[in-house]
Amino acid sequence: MAETLSPTVLTLKDIAREAGVSLATVDRVLHNRPGVRPDTVRRVKDAIARNSFQPHVAAAELARGRARRFAFVMPSGPNPFMQQIEAYLGEMAAWLSARRLNVEMIATDVFEPAALAASLEALSGDYDGVAVVALDHPSVRAAINDLVDAGTKVVTLVSDVPSSRRHHYVGIDNIAAGRTAGALVGRLVGQRSGKVAIVAGSQGLRDHAERIFGFNQVMATEFPDLSVLPVLEGRDEDDRSEQLLARLLGKHPDIVGLYNVGAGTQGVAKALNDKALGAAGRDKQVVFVGHDVTALTRRLLLQGVMDAAISQNPGHEARAAVRVLLALARGEPILSEQEKIRIDIVMRDNLP
Repeated sequence: MAETLSPTVLTLKDIAREAGVSLATVDRVLHNRPGVRPDTVRRVKDAIARNSFQPHVAAAELARGRARRFAFVMPSGPNPFMQQIEAYLGEMAAWLSARRLNVEMIATDVFEPAALAASLEALSGDYDGVAVVALDHPSVRAAINDLVDAGTKVVTLVSDVPSSRRHHYVGIDNIAAGRTAGALVGRLVGQRSGKVAIVAGSQGLRDHAERIFGFNQVMATEFPDLSVLPVLEGRDEDDRSEQLLARLLGKHPDIVGLYNVGAGTQGVAKALNDKALGAAGRDKQVVFVGHDVTALTRRLLLQGVMDAAISQNPGHEARAAVRVLLALARGEPILSEQEKIRIDIVMRDNLP
């Protein structure tokens, strides 16, 4: 079921009511006219800031005559990073309403091509723009192309489908992220030799496939004493990731490094530290690099279980996706530098 994030459009009367002043006073403050006490100016400006109110933008959007609808097609299930993106979209409610934008969340199984394609096909004709966490698969590519052909602006989010006719991709350079993870694992392992495990959600997700590609590039060229094991696919699920990794740890006692490409982080950490599974103490022996700063990865970094997180800003991604869709809908240029998503390395000592 779709969840709408934008409330009623705010007006100058709303700001005046909240600040406890007249409409004329709000107008004088907005236009920097004299005759308003400093304390009153402060109250009005505080009310404007609290509501992210932009009267000129709101007036321009109202003049356009209709609201726009955007859909965000997001993974179903408890993925903390994706939940952060959804939370930031919720915090943009006042900004969205000032521009007459309705943003709706559509949850689907992004690991199943047929399910994701069906979700996209169901949106045709109903939305001005769609942002999708996409699986790189022919049926998903066809569904994206059909939306574009029908006049819908499509942005891929976090995971790209570059062979489709989507209009823009919002996310990090995932090959560079994987290379960064490889450099961290290799250098932190140091002079030890042994094996390195990789846990991914699915290699069908372009972001996961590209991260693995970048990681393997660095391992092969810079750390030949480390042998990379075949990728485990945990579908970003804690239980599945835990079971797969626990079996691998039992089979290979010489694993010295671990790269968790997506979510399922809690399961990965439990497998490293579960005595019943024969992996006692491995959390202190295995260099563990993963992705994103969440409440869980923060705790694992502080405990020394996780050594580093490759981070991307979920708030920036949420804002960038909406801004790009809005620019596309208006026929305006996209500000590439503003929408570029950085790769950050976060360790225990520089936790934000």
